[in-house]
Amino acid sequence: MKSSMNCYVLALFMGISIMAFGQKEIIHDAEYYILEAQHGEIWAAEDEALQKKLKELRKEYGTPPNIIHIMWDDMPVGEIGIPALQKNRGFETPVMNKVAEEGILFTRMYTEPSCTPTRAAAITGRHAVRSGMTTVAFPYEYGGIADEEVFMAEVLSEAGYATAFYGKAHLGDVESSYMHTQGFDEALWTPYNQVPSLYVRRGQQAALYPTSMYPDMYPEDKYTLDEGWIPDGFVWALEAKKGGKAKEWGNTETDDDYYKLDPECVKRAKAFMAKNKEEKKPFYIAYWPLMQSFLGNQPGTPNNTTSGAPVQEGYVKVDGYVGQIMDELKRLGLEENTLVILMADNGPMTHNGPPGFIEHLYRGGKGDFTEGAVRVPAIAKWKGVIDEGQIVGDMIHVTDLFTTFANLGGAKQYIPTDRIIDGLDQTSLLLNGDGYGRRDYVFIYTGPFHAATVKGRFKRHWMGELPGLSGAAFYDLYNDPREVNGKMLPGFTTKGMFMEMKIRHELWKEKYPDRPQTRDFPFKGLENPSPKVKAASEPRIDPKDLPFDPREFIKHLDEWENTEQLWFDNE
Repeated sequence: MKSSMNCYVLALFMGISIMAFGQKEIIHDAEYYILEAQHGEIWAAEDEALQKKLKELRKEYGTPPNIIHIMWDDMPVGEIGIPALQKNRGFETPVMNKVAEEGILFTRMYTEPSCTPTRAAAITGRHAVRSGMTTVAFPYEYGGIADEEVFMAEVLSEAGYATAFYGKAHLGDVESSYMHTQGFDEALWTPYNQVPSLYVRRGQQAALYPTSMYPDMYPEDKYTLDEGWIPDGFVWALEAKKGGKAKEWGNTETDDDYYKLDPECVKRAKAFMAKNKEEKKPFYIAYWPLMQSFLGNQPGTPNNTTSGAPVQEGYVKVDGYVGQIMDELKRLGLEENTLVILMADNGPMTHNGPPGFIEHLYRGGKGDFTEGAVRVPAIAKWKGVIDEGQIVGDMIHVTDLFTTFANLGGAKQYIPTDRIIDGLDQTSLLLNGDGYGRRDYVFIYTGPFHAATVKGRFKRHWMGELPGLSGAAFYDLYNDPREVNGKMLPGFTTKGMFMEMKIRHELWKEKYPDRPQTRDFPFKGLENPSPKVKAASEPRIDPKDLPFDPREFIKHLDEWENTEQLWFDNE
């Protein structure tokens, strides 16, 4: 009752009727309605003109636009699109630099602080905390994004799009996270990040703790009693088509197939484009390349950079993959009817990462809540529609792509209306350019914790302060972009407003609570799994031989509650 009353009071404060949130309305975070109340009439006029333009384009090309979203790992703002900075870094990305010249170079694209949260946010249009996807998945995760989350592919499929996913999904290892069950017509995806590239004999020899894998590489240790404790039975990737069963892709006995995965994804993406061009069907492709192995380039292959660091080598590989995609679009005559978005998923892995990761303008990196973690390079190109040579300072968030893609594809009516959608429609920013954005705020989470809030040029840190004190938690990002000189008194004028934002945000979460991810054993439901992978999908010791249920540990992982029924259903 208290929660309902709080939400009702909140709605009255915002000047919004509760009845406005019927089944036909997309529900955004509370802060959006503060902006809409002030700019709604202007935005409505802009939208009318934009819809007219989109209708004309569909009539000209016969379909709504194709959409290609390419997203890779761990890059600070400035690493692409600004060749002058690359001169001092020992690498070049000529393809992506050219794409930036031919479209929009965003200077204020925000993401989540790390891989799994950003990928969940991009594909659902919701902050990762809302789907329980707040931690970075590693083998075995015993969990993943839930069936109840609605993916971009599901929304666009309803509007007649062909949909495909290739590359690093990183959304879990349980069946509900399999990409072909979440709207993609076809998919080749990795359940995890690039860490399993170490899980080969070469990695054991060069990087991992001795005997932590492949104990047969060492003399027998007579003090080892639990040999099954060492993990085994991984996959490089899974592949499937909608309606079918997933199966393993690649041989994990060596890392040869790992190095073949990105080229295979590009090959399939090009074939998918050609197939749907022939069938006159619009397509949506999420191509999220792995970029690099933690063991560096494949032995025997040349370096592509004078830097030689694994990360710069990876950036150059991605540039080549983007080049192949752009060349194929041109060859197929699809450039004028295709939106391409290029971006990183979060800032550089400056903490405990491989060589080559650095900060540029902003402080911090992967996992932080400073700008260096959540501001990333991003580029948009749509030949003939997006004006060339733009540098845009408006704020945009990775969740905005969800709602914007849906609008461009004529699929907004298929966005779910029973949950908060954080993504805002930024069609006006794409088509009208600098100054036409519809966001001036971002909520930044680290794990499940609300760590910072941004409003325009100002930022407040919520973590790291003594209880009961405001402290030097206020930042002016124009004059202190690295967040190294927080102030108390100069920022006190913003204190009350930040508190209002935080409370509105939290009250809205009471009305629309966060959802848990799914917890279960990994790699279930595969077609012809290898013996090791089959063993990984089951308890390694028969529960009948123990005085406790070995599956009990999953209950103590975050959001375990929805696993018990899965177990009972499979008994």
